Amino acid sequence: MFSAKQYLLAQSLEEAYVANQKRTATIVGGMCWLKMGKRQMQTLIDLSALGLDEIAVTKEGFSIGAMVSLRQLETHKELNQAFCNAFAKALSPIVGVQFRNCATVGGSVWGRFGFSDVITLLLALDAQVELYPSGVIALEDFIKMPYDNQILVRILIPHNSKPVAVQSHRNTATDFPVLVVAASVEQDGTLRMTVGARPQKAVAVPASLSLSDADLNNHLETALDKIPFEKNMRAGKEFRRHLASVLLKRAIAQLKEEQSHAN
Repeated sequence: MFSAKQYLLAQSLEEAYVANQKRTATIVGGMCWLKMGKRQMQTLIDLSALGLDEIAVTKEGFSIGAMVSLRQLETHKELNQAFCNAFAKALSPIVGVQFRNCATVGGSVWGRFGFSDVITLLLALDAQVELYPSGVIALEDFIKMPYDNQILVRILIPHNSKPVAVQSHRNTATDFPVLVVAASVEQDGTLRMTVGARPQKAVAVPASLSLSDADLNNHLETALDKIPFEKNMRAGKEFRRHLASVLLKRAIAQLKEEQSHAN
């Protein structure tokens, strides 16, 4: 269990940012991971008074506050309608409802965990993150950034409803994924595919492919050969490479089925 000497309920992003510049300060969300450590901190910074626990539907897309719980994402009607129930499918295997009611999207994204189902899906949706004070950047760029003392304010998803498919493999229910993939179809028909839990951080598949590609499976295999996979206690790298192929082909088949229903 962690310990802290002070608790700050921030009244503004500026106040939270200034307090977070000290090495002994920590931003708290649902504290699902924080409570498992033994850190000693000077100040806990709470963002729950800043109105960041809502999902807003705007003309530009979806704006997801950093304090939104994973359960809110999982059950949000408009998000799931726009993206083929992908959020419900991606998040429902994560531990249990009690955990998902506590864990926040801000904590999940800021952590940039290799096993993150959340980041893998958001990356396939071409999401962006809003940081204070630097502003909005692509999630793909954020994942590669070093950790710093900025504040993650919200996640932004472009408002273009499109077919999305998520597939994952776990050794046991509620465990961390051995591998997770996501795929979406852009407006021009191009596939955007991502692979997470490699066990490194999620990455986009480095290829420009489409559902109409006559040799899609072979081109996919060539692209996957460019992605590094490693081993850990859950699986070896050869098995993960094989899973990536199997799960992405399942996702592509699902996308084709969604497209046929739409037509």
